[in-house]
Amino acid sequence: MPATKNAVYFEHLSKDKKLAKIVSLFPDLKLKRHKNICLHLCASIMSQQLSTKVAQVIYKRFLELYDGEEPTPQQIVSTPFEKLRGIGLSNAKVNYIQNVAQYAIDHGMDDKKLYKMSDEEVMDFLLPIKGVGRWTVEMQLMFALGREDVFAVDDLGIQQGMIHLYKLDPADKKALKEKMLKISAKWSPYRTYACMMLWRYKDEK
Repeated sequence: MPATKNAVYFEHLSKDKKLAKIVSLFPDLKLKRHKNICLHLCASIMSQQLSTKVAQVIYKRFLELYDGEEPTPQQIVSTPFEKLRGIGLSNAKVNYIQNVAQYAIDHGMDDKKLYKMSDEEVMDFLLPIKGVGRWTVEMQLMFALGREDVFAVDDLGIQQGMIHLYKLDPADKKALKEKMLKISAKWSPYRTYACMMLWRYKDEK
């Protein structure tokens, strides 16, 4: 067991005998809060359905529109549509990014405000934004807000990892998700770490 603060989640998740097979492979997982949640959410939308490398290139181009600085929501809203299309974003993604920025202006997407919200309150606050779905909010909870107990049941990587590790039948999607939720319940309150392990496990197996 790692002699770090990770020992608590490490020990808890190891109680699941099948998950225990991979827990020891990833002893260094860490979560942290990020500033500028609005921009983090925009970046998440930009990266959807893209490889990590391509997503990084597009995000770099995005920042270059603002001289390499992180733009404010107002700057994003004020950026001409075609200028954002020109960095490699689809029409839909440009609309979604500007939706996020406008929502941040209208509703005050303040970092401190979001930090204080519960997971469900964050979900309720962000889901009304057109182009933002449950999976996108789950990723913000995990990787922008550093929440430890989030389970992304709809994530393809998580599904693939659990299908392989737990020998689940993928034929019936509804039954698969129900089984995943049942298995993941015993990981609480450290489900985010389990998700991170499953992503790495899927990529490395």
